[in-house]
Amino acid sequence: MEKGRKMKIPELYEHKKPVFSLEIFPPKKKGNIDSIYGTVEQLAHCNPDFISVTYGAGGNLADNSTCEIASRIKKQYGIESVAHLTCVNSSKDDVQEMIDRLVAANIENVLALRGDISEDGDMKHDFHHANELAIEVQRKCRDSLEILGACYPEGHYESKSLDEDIQNLKYKIGAGVKVLITQLFFDNQCFYEFVGKARMMGIKVPVSAGIMPIVNSRQIERTVALSGASLPHDFTKMIGLYENDPDKLFEAGIQYAVDQIRDLIINGVDGIHLYTMNNPKVALKVYEQIEDLL
Repeated sequence: MEKGRKMKIPELYEHKKPVFSLEIFPPKKKGNIDSIYGTVEQLAHCNPDFISVTYGAGGNLADNSTCEIASRIKKQYGIESVAHLTCVNSSKDDVQEMIDRLVAANIENVLALRGDISEDGDMKHDFHHANELAIEVQRKCRDSLEILGACYPEGHYESKSLDEDIQNLKYKIGAGVKVLITQLFFDNQCFYEFVGKARMMGIKVPVSAGIMPIVNSRQIERTVALSGASLPHDFTKMIGLYENDPDKLFEAGIQYAVDQIRDLIINGVDGIHLYTMNNPKVALKVYEQIEDLL
């Protein structure tokens, strides 16, 4: 497929396996928005099929730069983009305004998420779940936006069981979600079991595996602890060996992610979604060691 032409993400999965995508987040301070484009310029060397842009910190509509960044990725770099869209802190009017912005900017793909409830408890009551947001997007612009959704290989922390969580996923699919991207995980076996169960329960849409290289101690304290993901022996052994040696942890973390990804691709994964943490050095090092399989 030609880069730069209009393309909706579900098409990619029909024509290519695995699809390789990256995720970035907007700068926390709106005045620093130009800094992200230097990052994108370097990430473009990874030849991603698309780049997703998270929905600014806290989901604040007024300060949200997601649309602007996603639009520029598409126009300037010729890379398809996906704009994240959250709903739990938004009214229907807020969502409509964001949809209008995205369509006006020629964005054709959104990742529909519930989002985190704001710390001040200012939860709106128009939306409670991502499937409700997907229904709203479908209702407002069925022909303009394709919808992607999130999934959790070990189950969402609010679900009583993995079976219940997969049943909730089916509601998302019914609401119009055509591609799923997983939360980060470190144990490929959890992913294989999740996909197997999802297929048995009737979910047929493509599932991209979300992978985040853990390359510094700050990520161990924050990301690993908060993710709730299972930590296999090889992963905890790596942390134990190199937690206090930044250079070796960096290299070992890259290698762990590479080994995960190569195993996933060899076993037929639909896609790889790399959580870059806006670090092109990490993304490029990973890409260089998986490029032969893409």
